[in-house]
Amino acid sequence: MTTRRETPDVEVPVTHADRLVFPDEGITKGQVVSYYRSVAAVMLPHLANRPLTLQRYPHGIAGSGFIQQDITTSGLPEWMGRAEVPKEGGGTVLHAVANRPEALVWLANQNCLTPHVWLSRVSRPETPDRMVIDFDPAEEDFGTVRAAARATRDVLTELGLVAFVQTTGSRGLHVVVPLSGHADFATVRGFARDVAELIVADDPASRTLAARKADRGDRVYLDVLRNGYAQTMVAPYAVRARPGAPVATPLDWNELGHRDMSARRYTLRSVPRRLAQREDPWAELAAQARSLTPARRRLDQRRA
Repeated sequence: MTTRRETPDVEVPVTHADRLVFPDEGITKGQVVSYYRSVAAVMLPHLANRPLTLQRYPHGIAGSGFIQQDITTSGLPEWMGRAEVPKEGGGTVLHAVANRPEALVWLANQNCLTPHVWLSRVSRPETPDRMVIDFDPAEEDFGTVRAAARATRDVLTELGLVAFVQTTGSRGLHVVVPLSGHADFATVRGFARDVAELIVADDPASRTLAARKADRGDRVYLDVLRNGYAQTMVAPYAVRARPGAPVATPLDWNELGHRDMSARRYTLRSVPRRLAQREDPWAELAAQARSLTPARRRLDQRRA
């Protein structure tokens, strides 16, 4: 893996600032850029030194978007962070890395509406320091998602791990666990699946591990497959390509109980106000990293 050092004193020009990105809300590209500039100080610690996958919408959310991993042909500026990572099956892929506010501005100006972030860092791509379980409801039923996420937090706490939660800005929640970064992806994914099996077994009528949508019925899907090499989760504070410009927003656990809480509760317009009034709920996430080894022992004892 190779990375490029970023240099100071960069001004990023913004082009086509008046182009509508969210037509129904009248939100322009310039406003998207301004949003990412305003949240950069809080958002960057969750992205720093991690490869990014970019979800780009050159014609706004009313047009066709696309996913971009390899940015070899994107004309990255010299100062922009990048990481060349091994590709499964051979070869390498060149990913963008956002380590400074100008990087978020540059990505937004390149019509990247939603950055998705790796669970490992560029220095150790094979050993994740995050574990994620994605709670995806079959329908717009946030209550069942909330209950499944809380049950997962309780199990993880019993196992000696610290769980954090964020809305996805789509329909569900992410529960994220900071790790010490010594276990490989196969180990982390196996652990996540075993935890998810306990959660599903506690309420199989409402929860499932069935990857095929046809097999889920109206149950919440607990997705642990994101815990694999080169897989991603939506970046904290990323804007989603959905009506209303919702934002994937870190929460305190007690906020899940708010009457008006939903996966799209916070938006491009409300998140800057939220951050002006309170600290990032994930500010201490990295400091809560734990080894998976003792948690694995406790989990095996419980399953036995």
